[in-house]
Amino acid sequence: MPYNRIVAKFGTGLITSGTDHLDLPTMSGLVNQVARLQYQGKKVIVVSSGAVAAGGQRLREIKERKGTPFKQVLASVGQGYLMHTYEQLFSQHDITIAQALLTKEDLSDRAGYLNARNTLLALIELGVVCIVNENDVVAIDEIEQFKFGDNDNLSAMVSNLVDADLLVLLSDISGLYTADPHYNPEAQLIRRVDKIDAETERLASDTANRRGIGGMTTKIEAARLATSSGTDVIIADGREPDILLRIAKGESLGTLFPAQVNKMESRKRWMLSGLASKGKVVVDEGAMVALKKQSKSLLPAGVVEVNGNFQRGDIVDIFDKQGKHVACGISNYGSIDILVIKGAHSDKIPALLGHDYGDEVIHRNNMVIV
Repeated sequence: MPYNRIVAKFGTGLITSGTDHLDLPTMSGLVNQVARLQYQGKKVIVVSSGAVAAGGQRLREIKERKGTPFKQVLASVGQGYLMHTYEQLFSQHDITIAQALLTKEDLSDRAGYLNARNTLLALIELGVVCIVNENDVVAIDEIEQFKFGDNDNLSAMVSNLVDADLLVLLSDISGLYTADPHYNPEAQLIRRVDKIDAETERLASDTANRRGIGGMTTKIEAARLATSSGTDVIIADGREPDILLRIAKGESLGTLFPAQVNKMESRKRWMLSGLASKGKVVVDEGAMVALKKQSKSLLPAGVVEVNGNFQRGDIVDIFDKQGKHVACGISNYGSIDILVIKGAHSDKIPALLGHDYGDEVIHRNNMVIV
């Protein structure tokens, strides 16, 4: 299928061509493709790695120091050089660019999420190509390689923010293989993954990553997030000629992860991202059936366990007793209240608490099933 709103993530290994510095011919080729897509009326947001590599290029004479602070110095120096390079390349096509430096914390509350979303959508409508990166100077998570700290997952979150039709993760590998193609000549490219399961994760973990932070495992994590909020994902080799143009037209390249759901209303996508989750509740089998098969709200009678310290109005995750993530939603009650009313019938809430915010712990309208 053809795609109109695209998030393209350029990995470090791609834009450096496996070296320790930015590769201008490669970047120029990618920018040319983005420009042509813009001329076709499509909307493209670029999530670009490479700031640390660019910083190292600018501070080549300075002896490398160990630890996160020096990497943040490199990112600070390199981000300006990275953007200057993009600005020069896009200016050859008379395209204005913008920069958005985001952190997980920026998107962890409703206001921050909506502010970022509104800004990115406004830039799209103006025909501006936004270059997004993690704010490495303040986001230690990114450099320390913690859970959300890589541009694969950031690009999935950006796709979520702007209702993208497609997320393209471009690196120096053609997609997900049956084995690591760098070491196994018999490895076969997997063209389509309809469901990300344990076998998919095993194949991803077996595929080595040589440069940058994100490997195939983080790409699979990103694909899981993006497809669960209505966006197709393709992992492909950015060195292939006109790769973005061909993918945008619907040509079968790389590995496709089709969207698992239709486009969701903004608030529900935000909840599903997991960025703002403040705690979790565990439910019994009856409640799980009511949520997943009968489209019911979560009542206190079905709650068996509460974890975390959260308030009324916070996002919480819902798990079954086997530890499987069932849903997430906006809680009508704080964790202290739920500890009191769990297992009780809804008509007992006023007597147990002395106040009543409704029969439901989480109303169906404020819930997303995973």
